[in-house]
Amino acid sequence: MAFTKIRPRTVTPETPDLLFRELPRRKIPDVLPHQQEMMQRYVAKAVEKKDVALQLPTGSGKTLVGLLIAEWRRRKNNEKIVYLCPTKQLVHQVVNQAEHKYGLSVVGFTGPKKNYSASDKSKYNQGECIAVTTYSSLFNSNPYFSDADIIIIDDAHAAENYVAKLWSINIERFNEKHRTLHGVLSSIFKPYIDSSSYTRLIGEAGSPSDLAWVDKIPSPSLFEMHDEIQSVLDACASETDLWYSWGMLREHLRACHIYLSSSEILIRPLIPPTWAHPAFNNAKQRIYMSATLGEGGDLERLLGRKAIYRLPVPSGWDSQGVGRRFFIFPSLSLDAEDSIRLRRSLLSKGERSLVLVPSDSMKDEIIADVTTNIPKLAIYDAGAIEVSKEKFVSSANSVAIVANRYDGIDFPGDECRLLLIEGLPKTVNSQERFLMSRMGATILFNGRIQTRVLQAIGRCTRSLEDYSAVVVTGDDLPDYLADPRKRKYLHPELQAELEFGVEQSTGKDNSDFEENFNIFIENGKEWESANQMIVDSRNTLSQESFPSIQHLEIAVKDEVKYQMAMWQQDYTEALSKAESVLGILAEADGGLRGYRALWEYLAGSAAAMAALDGGHAFAVKSRDHFQRAKKATTTLPWLVQLSKLNQETTTTPDAGIEDILISHQVENLEGVIVSLGTLHDNNYSKKERLILDGLNDANTFEGSHKLLGEHLGYMAGKVESSASPDPWWQLGHICLVFEDHAGAEEGSSLDATKARQVASHPKWMKANVELCSPENTEIYPILVSPVSTVYPGVLPQLDSVYLWKLGEFKSWAESSMAAIRELRKSFPGAGDIVWRAQAAEVLKREGIDIVSLMTYLKTQVAKDLLVEY
Repeated sequence: MAFTKIRPRTVTPETPDLLFRELPRRKIPDVLPHQQEMMQRYVAKAVEKKDVALQLPTGSGKTLVGLLIAEWRRRKNNEKIVYLCPTKQLVHQVVNQAEHKYGLSVVGFTGPKKNYSASDKSKYNQGECIAVTTYSSLFNSNPYFSDADIIIIDDAHAAENYVAKLWSINIERFNEKHRTLHGVLSSIFKPYIDSSSYTRLIGEAGSPSDLAWVDKIPSPSLFEMHDEIQSVLDACASETDLWYSWGMLREHLRACHIYLSSSEILIRPLIPPTWAHPAFNNAKQRIYMSATLGEGGDLERLLGRKAIYRLPVPSGWDSQGVGRRFFIFPSLSLDAEDSIRLRRSLLSKGERSLVLVPSDSMKDEIIADVTTNIPKLAIYDAGAIEVSKEKFVSSANSVAIVANRYDGIDFPGDECRLLLIEGLPKTVNSQERFLMSRMGATILFNGRIQTRVLQAIGRCTRSLEDYSAVVVTGDDLPDYLADPRKRKYLHPELQAELEFGVEQSTGKDNSDFEENFNIFIENGKEWESANQMIVDSRNTLSQESFPSIQHLEIAVKDEVKYQMAMWQQDYTEALSKAESVLGILAEADGGLRGYRALWEYLAGSAAAMAALDGGHAFAVKSRDHFQRAKKATTTLPWLVQLSKLNQETTTTPDAGIEDILISHQVENLEGVIVSLGTLHDNNYSKKERLILDGLNDANTFEGSHKLLGEHLGYMAGKVESSASPDPWWQLGHICLVFEDHAGAEEGSSLDATKARQVASHPKWMKANVELCSPENTEIYPILVSPVSTVYPGVLPQLDSVYLWKLGEFKSWAESSMAAIRELRKSFPGAGDIVWRAQAAEVLKREGIDIVSLMTYLKTQVAKDLLVEY
């Protein structure tokens, strides 16, 4: 038998860029100057750092840079290298580029580890190749890649959900396997949350705002329920896919937060505890690569690292754009039907198109529309292009329709010239939604949202010579991209492209859009002059930094230390670090008010736990922090209760109840404005007209009455059944239930049947509506009618009924709608605490909030206002 020849040792070049020239199978002659600059800077400044971030813009060849650094270290130090990608599709893409473009030998590892070949495992373990695999291959409870020397995290901006999943228990209400666990936990939470929250949690509320609702269990309540929750998860999680995550969290439940929404219960820590995962934490070095790393310490928060050394963008790329995008905003000029017709027309014109949508249901809807109306198009989904996109990019008359994937799918050059984006989720989990919409900590996510948007719109422009049309539709993405207040934080080139796109999308019809698209795709002299407009505009623009970014960057080290202390159950140290964060945030301007509220709450929670062992001093600290949190944000009713913990002075039961109710209403109102969009008035005006016109027609009055309640921020409902009332509006413990008598003649009288009917509505509500079942719910029956008289003997039945004269109701509705329209003009986006405070004042001043409205209606007792005929 012949012995295997031992490979002779070779001298490794001084830097990774020099190594590239020694790869005989490479298809490109050399690295580019900016790639060389980044690799040499890495060797000079970062080779010994534990955590290093490399920012390389789209189109700059970051994959080659990462692979060359990996190969250089593998050869120089005989190190075991793992290169992580978010998805299997990206693993295949990186392996293909390494083998066929760069001349590097790498091995891709996807699927279950039991299926890894012995040969591939041997190559990796002997340090003979780079292992390319997914985040989930490393971030699981028993990873195969448990002792890597160097970990390279590609597309690091997308890492958080993949990483945090290891320490997240996501209990889905609609998942059959989770149903029992969801129901048991909901029943445990019921005494600790208000009735409306419980109804939303179990899916029995019917308002559109329920879909956007999110809340959390206050940490002191979690501490009280700890043992019961632990027991239930021990019993139920073993039968589900949640068992492995529960194993990671079981001994650290007090360091976690429980978030509630109408679709899920999420249990997770604020920051992923990657320091507790040896496969990640014990590596010699972790290298994070992204086109957009973000600012303000966001990468550290996403990945649980106290400090990451950053290598700046190569010189020149801060002012250089990548490719050319022509933005089309159909909703600026077209209604929904015309927008769909435009989509069909553009898809028919494009040789290959990519459609990105936020949900599987929307993907199925568009697939059905394309199948019916453009049968010539071949349709591809994410699964069809996961291993290879070759079949798609070599076809003609085809469209890829992909749900919930806004990065990692690249179609440069002629592969795709038309990108359609239908909406974009600003948040990707309940924790982000809670921090943005309830805590008002939107400023923390500015960079993260921007990164997601940039990744989405750049799928088809991957190099300087690329160009693609980008059609933007949906509820909030057009608003985000077209808003000058948000555009100023973008790259000057993108600002100019968006400004041009908005101008070309205003006051246009379908034929105008199609003509402009044709000119752009032809890329001839007509487009050349249009392109010069963009260039001229770009040269006058500059990119601004997000406000308070420096304070967020300084604070992140102590934020991670806080989470580490909570994980170790060192609550005194956790309190100390939370107070350090607060000291840094206190030096910032008012833009961090919502984030300060969060950290006051976290400090109060840590102090509450420390008080269990440390006595009165920590109890006082806890209450003080909760009180400051309550003052900083008015959108969390349970903060009012926490602020009274261990309070020595007595307070009335209704203290702060008005603020709680109005904060609910403002939050719901915010959701209405977001859903109708702020980019233009079309959708808003249609809804406004539908309501006001409907109130002037007896046949449509009841439906419009319900819509009015929703529009004003109430939880509104209506059912059609025997003896059921007309619409009801509710906030917290107050419910207004209506009997609409809008069809009555001005001179007619109220009969006994109608009087008994309206008087009985509270009893019906108690028996049939979950929100009204608690004993403390106050239900007020309201008669909306033009009548002034009643038949003899009717008045005694109206002593607990309130009268809202029809004419007064309509006038109030019109003035209320006008006030909301004015508020909408100053709306800066979801989660802005300053706007919320202004909105609360407007609602009070105009008598729109439920407390003011009820105060007025209590003066309108029907028995006192009506007389016998």
